[in-house]
Amino acid sequence: MAVYRAGLPPQKSKFRFLQFIAALCLTLAFPVANAWRIVDVEQQLVGSSSVLGGTVIPYKEVVLNAQMPGRVTFISGSEGDSFTKNALLVALDDDELQAKRQAIQSRIYSANSALRNARAQYNRELWAPQSRDVTRAPGMAIPGLFDNMFTKNFASMFDSGNPGLVRQSDLIQRGTGMNQAYAGFLEAQAGLAELDAKIRDTKSLAPFDGVITNKLVEVGDTVQPGQPLLKFAHIKYLRVKVDVPVRLVKNLKLKQMVPVRLDGSNKDIMARVSRIYPVADPSRHTVKIKLDLPVDVVAGPGMYVRVKVPTIDMDQAVEAPVVPETAILHRGSLPSIFILNKQGVAEMRIVRTGERTGKGMVVISSGLSGNERIIDNPPPGIVSGWQPKKSK
Repeated sequence: MAVYRAGLPPQKSKFRFLQFIAALCLTLAFPVANAWRIVDVEQQLVGSSSVLGGTVIPYKEVVLNAQMPGRVTFISGSEGDSFTKNALLVALDDDELQAKRQAIQSRIYSANSALRNARAQYNRELWAPQSRDVTRAPGMAIPGLFDNMFTKNFASMFDSGNPGLVRQSDLIQRGTGMNQAYAGFLEAQAGLAELDAKIRDTKSLAPFDGVITNKLVEVGDTVQPGQPLLKFAHIKYLRVKVDVPVRLVKNLKLKQMVPVRLDGSNKDIMARVSRIYPVADPSRHTVKIKLDLPVDVVAGPGMYVRVKVPTIDMDQAVEAPVVPETAILHRGSLPSIFILNKQGVAEMRIVRTGERTGKGMVVISSGLSGNERIIDNPPPGIVSGWQPKKSK
């Protein structure tokens, strides 16, 4: 005959032990919910909006075209490769231009020599005029000693020559020769500068930090001036380009925050209006608008994006309460929020939600006046009449 000890029957004891193990497993399997907190209902300007389709574009994008005819000898990378400002991207063959450059350098050397000679002749005429040289005056075909003694006197007696006028004419002649030599030197230098510019045009440098988005040529291709070589973009910062109907443009202002939603995402992010084009498209009657996306957004050029443009003037917008998404409960067909009344007791309110404004906030269309205190992340099992425990 079996003997049982005092206490619970063995079946009930075993059952409670299994309940304890199951509860412990559930506690370890599911993460602990965030602690509840009491927050004030915020007010925000809201209005109706229209959803327009836009495209993500780079902050800056350029198309590098060939400036000179030639053969492509170097391409620095492929699509997606990053480069810093002034990095060499594409180079063309410049052998012929380098040969011409050597010829122009020879011309510069020759022009420089001619200029130095012309300056020497001018200085000689300035300090040792040839008009005072007796060999230039009509002499008597006798030795220079007698010419120096008698020629000038006889020339002056017979009114033969004007030494001052002759000296001035010689100076002008030498000065003109020096100026012509200097002009030839400058012309040769200008030719060198022009050729250097053409040599620089055979190389395409990165105008800013960015990446290659599209490579349009390969090494060995022969290109002509104006032919596209590659597309280069700055994608660290991204923008949204959207065509807005003319009737809605008046509702947008520079630096205004507009909600947008990337394709494949279920959350809105706020983008800032950075540019409103002053001219409308005459065929589509739309105005191009650009918006700056946040720096940390995960997107890429070419992505489709939905832009919510206000359909009424923001000056006519009304204030509506906004609450965190985590404060809304969905226990039935209608969403609800728990508020704290003046006695500090929880009350359930049935609300109607509107659009999401970003940063985890939702507009409440009805059910709240805007001056309540609500319970965010309400604890499980909360009901009307629940009272938060006072901190010790």
